[in-house]
Amino acid sequence: MKILITDPISTTGMQILKNANFTILDYQKKNIDLGILPEIDGWIIRSGTEVNQNYLKKAKKLQVIGRAGVGVDNIDVSEATKAGVIVMNTPDSNTISAAEHSFALIAALSKNIHSGHLNLINGSWSRHNLVGIELRGKTLGIVGLGRIGRELIKRAQSFEMKILGYDPYISQDMFNPSEIKVVDLDTLTMNSDFISLHVPMLDSTRNLFDFHRISKMKSTARLINVARGGIINEKDLVKALDEDVIAGAAIDVFESEPIKKNHPLISAKNILLTPHLGASTKEAKEGVSTTICEQVVDYLINNKINNALNMPLTNVDDLKKLEPYINLANKIGQLHSQLAKGAITNIQFECYGTLEDSKPLILSFLKGLLENYIGSRVNFINAFSIAEERGISIEHGYNNKETIHTNLIQSYTTSNAGKIKISGSALSGRHLRIVNLMGFDIDFRPEKYMLFLKNNDVPGVIGKVGTMLGDQKVNIAEYHLSRSNKSKYAYAIIKLDEEPTKSVIDSLNILNDVLEVKPLLLK
Repeated sequence: MKILITDPISTTGMQILKNANFTILDYQKKNIDLGILPEIDGWIIRSGTEVNQNYLKKAKKLQVIGRAGVGVDNIDVSEATKAGVIVMNTPDSNTISAAEHSFALIAALSKNIHSGHLNLINGSWSRHNLVGIELRGKTLGIVGLGRIGRELIKRAQSFEMKILGYDPYISQDMFNPSEIKVVDLDTLTMNSDFISLHVPMLDSTRNLFDFHRISKMKSTARLINVARGGIINEKDLVKALDEDVIAGAAIDVFESEPIKKNHPLISAKNILLTPHLGASTKEAKEGVSTTICEQVVDYLINNKINNALNMPLTNVDDLKKLEPYINLANKIGQLHSQLAKGAITNIQFECYGTLEDSKPLILSFLKGLLENYIGSRVNFINAFSIAEERGISIEHGYNNKETIHTNLIQSYTTSNAGKIKISGSALSGRHLRIVNLMGFDIDFRPEKYMLFLKNNDVPGVIGKVGTMLGDQKVNIAEYHLSRSNKSKYAYAIIKLDEEPTKSVIDSLNILNDVLEVKPLLLK
């Protein structure tokens, strides 16, 4: 078997491949020869290689792509799935490195180490301008309480810091309240002396810290990002620093890398920059290399799947039969994640009809539910354990009770705000449909851009909504209304041609009889 390597892999990782008697095509320091793509069985990359549709069409024998690291933005996962290529990553190998780098930046900011170093290099001895602060007793706000966030908690506790945490999927029940207080994002923003970000780059986290949010921070507070570029709006951060809105920031990741010499952040006040070093330790680099090489060997030699992002089954024939329902379960999970209020504590998931094997479907549901906030760290292998980490109990199985649908997926999520029900089916095994929403019968095909509405069930609401969207130049593709004689409320799904703006949402929220509006974005 032939393995193509196009990004740096450690010597130990290379040896693992050699010991498995693979032929290694080493293109770590040269351009890819397109002529070799039809020959390869496996492909190992880091962040420097883009695996696109064109490459995948040429790689007819390719079985597995191994990403040494977490993010898979550089892989066309959808096309890989269609081609029957499994995509793997190494989601947890850089946890300690990222947590340690975050705390190193916190400590450096607190003592003005970066400014002191630059002053000395430039011949200045200005101690009186560089008075720092102690970390003991200060409040650290951690946005994102996954594995990296939790490792940061341990380090902050050793410095006797107070800790606030925010994570929409985690409740206080998961933590000792004497060690960390889980709060909403506004409370964390306004009360923290340091804020460290540990969330993935998603539509929901893009520009999470813009000028409006940064302005809510204490004027003495400092902001740290070792997660992903784009979570902080860079132009807004420069403005906030130069206008002394906050006392400082440390940034390891950027919207575009490497940053240019004339990037505004370089000349901003009280800024500490590092060139994406969060995972750049010998241990982390060695870890991702050896782990991904072991996973590729396991799959190609032993047919064993580890950290798979796109395939819950080893049998491709079974996958093809279940593919519509796997996609449906994923979309239902995405809907739950966007409609839920507060941390989800319980999931009930049942399959009907011929869907006797519920496990691949619940895995796909969990992936859709969790990746909206956790991102590419969640996969078909670790979905259950990540849900368990976040205090979510799961019940899933098959029910042979007859329904009006040939096949049916029925799901409930419970949070402190109540219970949400969503059911779906796939007509003729292909056409995905949502057939029940919030306990109300409905029938619509889930699409990329949609609006969810809850309103009083009185005349005139549809007209008001249509008029308002028309005034906002928003085109309605479809309007699906669900009513019940047993309820004074109605629910609606409105399909749109494009993503609604905040102005559109705000305009709908002020309409009489409209009780709730939420934009829904499906992948």
